[in-house]
Amino acid sequence: MSDKRKINENSKDEQLEFFRVDDQGKKLTTNQGLKMAEDEFSLKAGERGPTLMEDFHFREKLTHFDHERIPERVVHARGFAAHGHFQIYESMKKYTKAKFLQNPTVKTPVFVRFSIVNGSRGTADTIRDARGFATKFYTEEGNYDLVGNNIPVFFIQDGIKFPDVVHAFKPEPDNEVPNGSTAQDTFWDFVANNQESAHMIMWIMSDRAIPRSFRMMEGFGVHTFRFVNEMGKAYFVKFHWKPALGTHSLVWDEAQKISGKDPDFHRREIWEEIERGVYPEFELGVQILDEEDEFKFEFDILDSTKLWPEEDIPVKLIGKMTLNRNVDNFFAETEQVAFHPGHVVPGIDFTNDPLLQARLFSYTDTQLIRLGGPNFHELPINRPVCPFHNNQRDGYGRQTINIGKVNYHRNSLAGNTPSTASEQEGGYVHYQEKVEGKKIRARSESFKDHFSQATLFWNSMSKPEKMHIIDAFSFELGKVKNESVKQQVVDMFANVSLELATAFAINIGAVPPKGGGSDIKKTSPALSQENTKKKPDTRKVAVILTNGFNGHDVKLVLEKLKANGVLAEIISERQGKVRGTGGIELTVDHTFLTTDSVLFDAVYIVRGSSDSKKFNKDAAYFIYEAFTHYKPLGATHEGKQWLESDGIGDGVGVVMADDMEWFTSEFIKAIAAHRFWNRKLV
Repeated sequence: MSDKRKINENSKDEQLEFFRVDDQGKKLTTNQGLKMAEDEFSLKAGERGPTLMEDFHFREKLTHFDHERIPERVVHARGFAAHGHFQIYESMKKYTKAKFLQNPTVKTPVFVRFSIVNGSRGTADTIRDARGFATKFYTEEGNYDLVGNNIPVFFIQDGIKFPDVVHAFKPEPDNEVPNGSTAQDTFWDFVANNQESAHMIMWIMSDRAIPRSFRMMEGFGVHTFRFVNEMGKAYFVKFHWKPALGTHSLVWDEAQKISGKDPDFHRREIWEEIERGVYPEFELGVQILDEEDEFKFEFDILDSTKLWPEEDIPVKLIGKMTLNRNVDNFFAETEQVAFHPGHVVPGIDFTNDPLLQARLFSYTDTQLIRLGGPNFHELPINRPVCPFHNNQRDGYGRQTINIGKVNYHRNSLAGNTPSTASEQEGGYVHYQEKVEGKKIRARSESFKDHFSQATLFWNSMSKPEKMHIIDAFSFELGKVKNESVKQQVVDMFANVSLELATAFAINIGAVPPKGGGSDIKKTSPALSQENTKKKPDTRKVAVILTNGFNGHDVKLVLEKLKANGVLAEIISERQGKVRGTGGIELTVDHTFLTTDSVLFDAVYIVRGSSDSKKFNKDAAYFIYEAFTHYKPLGATHEGKQWLESDGIGDGVGVVMADDMEWFTSEFIKAIAAHRFWNRKLV
């Protein structure tokens, strides 16, 4: 290397040295160098009051965070969306004046985007993570966005900490590893030192974080909102989406393998279901609470780390959403859609939940950087179905051609138009809530219970679900290198359950807790997926057969499966046609090279007359893997020999018979059951 080259390199290093900053051991400041005395709470009018616009530190922190990624979303980057409609069951006039919730004959167009929260656009679909569930209603009063997740609570209570939690679960900044996973030191260090996250962590470590399908997961609005009726009376409300197919999940080993076998598993599945006319359906449910009951519970209803137990405040199902059309262009629609919890219509209003208050600022700020300016509402996917008129002009991406001289309010040249609308004319009027208090950065005392509902969640789980949670903690913390962080997490979750903390402490080599525990015995059956709907509809069954299969009987089984909404796909030695007795021919969908057992919900084994050692070996592995994932297995004719020789024929959820009527009936029941957790693995 020449001396000149060395000089140039040294000069570059010297230039870079000026920009290298080590924050360790320093006092926290704003970007202007102002030392801050508080970084946990936004500035509010009273402990439970709304966040104040005056909070320059909050705005700087959120603004910087919102602009950290271009062009993909900072969170929810990987998404998939579809069009559809929503229809109310009966008028909700008693509770809200929102027009789209009044007339049962009206179908309101919707656009729904499902997403992964953590990973980048290239992340696999089946990682362990919360899922976004955002719905845009195109109503005659304007767009209403219900922007939620498949988990009803969140990590934090105050939006000023949103950048912190996302920084913690994103890839570690020194090496950009891992992507789409929270099995890392930084995330669990955040958890241990921000214990308000306990309840959310229980959900993330549960089966809810690895859904079987977008079509089989619940959606939640997370925050407490308000309904306001025509008389001005307000009610507190929480929103739920209930899937028609029930709430179902993958097992962890299955989810990991799908990430490699088909990283587009979730988006591919919902796309294909809509294309074949099997439309996903979700019922909209609401929990409604009278204002005078705001303080009657042991938790604060404005705390986003708390849910409202459905047994205490029932969910009223008020309408159905059907997704019936895929997008025409992924970028123009799915990528450019802009959601915002502040996009509301008359009859829907906000509360002083400090996390919701932060989102009301943050979402617009995010769209400005991601979509290039203030006119993102003019993109076709975001444009309301009703006309819009105001004095906002110009800017990046402007499409509207405004005519006339006037672009201000008040004016006389245009008769002071566009003019405001009265409440009777449909004008939006904010709910008048009395707010008073000292300007303060603090957390309400009613927000300081971090463990009771985490314990409620644990108590509500079935035995298999509890084992899955223990395994999830053991996996995630088993990847953590810092022993102190591991121990801190063990000690933290001893406050949730000694059984839980002791179990995963032993698995990760930490010291089991010597104290802690919880006296809470309450359960909420609605939290366990054991109590969800169980239907065979849209389940996917692998049918393994070769030439010489019993044509008549297999045809009968396939017809019965189809009649019950089950999708069967044929797996054989090679693609093309496979021939059975009686002149029956079937088209082969896959070989073992092009598919895998983790991509199916059940297996039907027929076999046939093949003596191929490779086919028999591949089939045996395929079947056994499905068996170890607790899936239903069915076998007739020569297929029974495979199950008997492998010693799994007597397993729970294994149906074997040559009586086709009995077999199909029992096999369909087994498919509906989804998993057989009491199966003894061999």
